[in-house]
Amino acid sequence: MFELIAPTTLLLASIIIFFGALTQSLIGFGLAVVASPLLYIVDPDLVPAPVIIMGFTISLLTLFRERGALEFNGLQYALLGRIPGGFLGAALLIFAPQPILGLAIAGIVAAAVILSLMKFNLVVNRKSLFAAGVISGVFGNIAAIGGPPLAILLSGKDASQFRAALSAFFIFSSTIALAILAVTGLLELKQLWLSLLLLPSVILGYLVAGRLVGRVDKNKTRSMTLVLCSISALVLTIKSLIEL
Repeated sequence: MFELIAPTTLLLASIIIFFGALTQSLIGFGLAVVASPLLYIVDPDLVPAPVIIMGFTISLLTLFRERGALEFNGLQYALLGRIPGGFLGAALLIFAPQPILGLAIAGIVAAAVILSLMKFNLVVNRKSLFAAGVISGVFGNIAAIGGPPLAILLSGKDASQFRAALSAFFIFSSTIALAILAVTGLLELKQLWLSLLLLPSVILGYLVAGRLVGRVDKNKTRSMTLVLCSISALVLTIKSLIEL
């Protein structure tokens, strides 16, 4: 019988997931960007599968709340891109040593922060959606961070449409990512149990966000999220470099 997780580790992971779920429910994405580098420091087994499952759950809850604003136009092309991108990410998980994966996760978070600070006016069409899906697949299967490429592409939508579109994408893309991890032997029973233990934190984050949505400044929340992500990426980089 495998040992699941130490109580202190579970508490830390639950707090991290709560704030990640709160962030994603408020601004449309962010659970993985906030949680993945911190969880990888706490326990590498928590990334990527449990984070993907948590992301699926918060996306399902958020989409239910924002279902009236959903426009699925073209997202199928991004989902098609998730498939080859997901296999590329899974290959890196199989062959890369743990410190290298740590650096990869930190690099993905740093790239997500930098891209989020830049203003892009990208054309949303089949090619750009497919390309965003491929990048999302690579990032998603390495670190469960599949949101930023599509978030940048869809940034012109209003807040409700943005949250609804990203949530719909995450629901399907998370399913694709988990299927790829299962096929490649990277999805273990332990990770499913860990996900169940962390599920209450996701639900709590969603419920708290439901009381705050519309009353908090989206830009301030986003800025605080980016600061936290930058710090966690730096800490993970230092930790991974020491372990090399």
